[in-house]
Amino acid sequence: MSVVGIDLGFLNCYIAVARSGGIETIANEYSDRCTPACISLGSRTRAIGNAAKSQIVTNVRNTLHGFKKLHGRSFDDPIVQTERIRLPYELQKMPNGSAGVKVRYLEEERPFAIEQVTGMLLAKLKETSENALKKPVADCVISIPSFFTDAERRSVMAAAQVAGLNCLRLMNETTAVALAYGIYKQDLPPLDEKPRNVVFIDMGHSAYQVSVCAFNKGKLKVLATTFDPYLGGRNFDEALVDYFCDEFKTKYKINVKENSRALLRLYQECEKLKKLMSANASDLPLNIECFMNDLDVSSKMNRAQFEQLCVSLFARVEPPLKAVMEQANLQREDVSSIEIVGGATRIPAVKEQITKFFLKDISTTLNADEAVARGCALQCAILSPAFKVREFSITDTVPYSITLRWKTSFEDGTGECEVFCKNHPAPFSKVITFHKKEPFELEAFYTNLHEVPYPDARIGNFTIQNVFPQSDGDSSKVKVKVRINIHGIFSVASASVIEKQNIEGDHSDASMETETSFKDESKDDVDKMQVDQEDGHQKCHAEHTPEEEIDHTGTKTKLCSQPPRKNKTD
Repeated sequence: MSVVGIDLGFLNCYIAVARSGGIETIANEYSDRCTPACISLGSRTRAIGNAAKSQIVTNVRNTLHGFKKLHGRSFDDPIVQTERIRLPYELQKMPNGSAGVKVRYLEEERPFAIEQVTGMLLAKLKETSENALKKPVADCVISIPSFFTDAERRSVMAAAQVAGLNCLRLMNETTAVALAYGIYKQDLPPLDEKPRNVVFIDMGHSAYQVSVCAFNKGKLKVLATTFDPYLGGRNFDEALVDYFCDEFKTKYKINVKENSRALLRLYQECEKLKKLMSANASDLPLNIECFMNDLDVSSKMNRAQFEQLCVSLFARVEPPLKAVMEQANLQREDVSSIEIVGGATRIPAVKEQITKFFLKDISTTLNADEAVARGCALQCAILSPAFKVREFSITDTVPYSITLRWKTSFEDGTGECEVFCKNHPAPFSKVITFHKKEPFELEAFYTNLHEVPYPDARIGNFTIQNVFPQSDGDSSKVKVKVRINIHGIFSVASASVIEKQNIEGDHSDASMETETSFKDESKDDVDKMQVDQEDGHQKCHAEHTPEEEIDHTGTKTKLCSQPPRKNKTD
């Protein structure tokens, strides 16, 4: 059985595999460990990765890149419309309303769903890992940004299915980095001592994420995660491109933005210049031959000018750092180290902002490019029966609070209950007891839409069927289990009706549960909530965990480590 971790990036992808010698990042057919997230479609062929990247300028309209942000979004989504302006290829509304791409492939115009596009890329990564391992690959762990919503996560899962991959876990990128950091540490404090708090900062090409993790021996707990989904390396590239476009307009009387091929070349050169400026403070030249209208263009830039140009972007580094410390209830002195990963953290001014905030030196012990893939491969090895890995439990968090809403027996009455709060441990299940006489519908939605980088608060509607009154006409007791699973996806896992003739205690609920009484003001629709913790380091079926119940008199039947939370519906 193969063990593969895939870092599915906006710009580049990395693959790590577990071998007998440990975790190894593998190279593709170009002997490059980095595979561009790029697909080029031609009249007879299809190129993916490095071969496709070399065709970005020559096959502009049919080379797909930068499609990661389109997952799980409708065509009319403001983010999709913003991205559409940036992309040289055409986006199309799919029959189900989602965003897709329109390209010319095999001599005809074809639409592709984003899941199909990412599926092509994943199939290429699967092929690369099979060539390296010399055996078939099916099971894998894929990384996603921690701010991805339910719809985006489901979309990536669908893409993995298209590629013929069995994704054991969709892992948050910062959590994967934390695992890659913590599992090899020999000096972590024992479980009964105060944990070691480490801040992980990941600024990639398109997004910026921060998380605080608490480490004990064999245990990782994510305390809080914050992010800026619209700040990354490409924003700095765009600032340079805009500057040079204005300069060339004045100097050479050319409008670069009208020519998509020239604009792409300028983006490539600005990216190279940005990387050079991270290492050099002196003036650096920018020269492009036959740029536009057979003109050769040249200019120069130094680090001080660049920092002045991007001052508003650098100001956006601090707010997520401040927010993560507040959410985790930590002071600067509680943090033992700060680990940075992601290409954009190499920019000196970004490092400077982080150092200024924490008042301590940044640690760069992790490989900035490969840490996420390595963490994913480690998680895959933990979940795989083929490898024996040191016992290590991983508790992630829920990025946004989730509320359930249902209709009550009163006219136009609705009951509401926040089932998962922001930064709630995950994976996790809760059992809610309703008193109903007929089938009913539950609507799940994000509580605070302003916190969610997605235009629709709804997660889904779930219908609970086959609910009838008891033989004596009373309401039936319906137990509904809601779950945030190992992928961070919300679902109503099961529902069961408790019949009156059953002796209480006969039915064994599969999990560690905290039962919390809470009442609807109109009617006692919702009676109790139970909670079951699912272990992150096992395939999550929490059948053997202890159980806690609180009945209406407040007596507890069995204790667990998690104190019950009181919930009250509006």
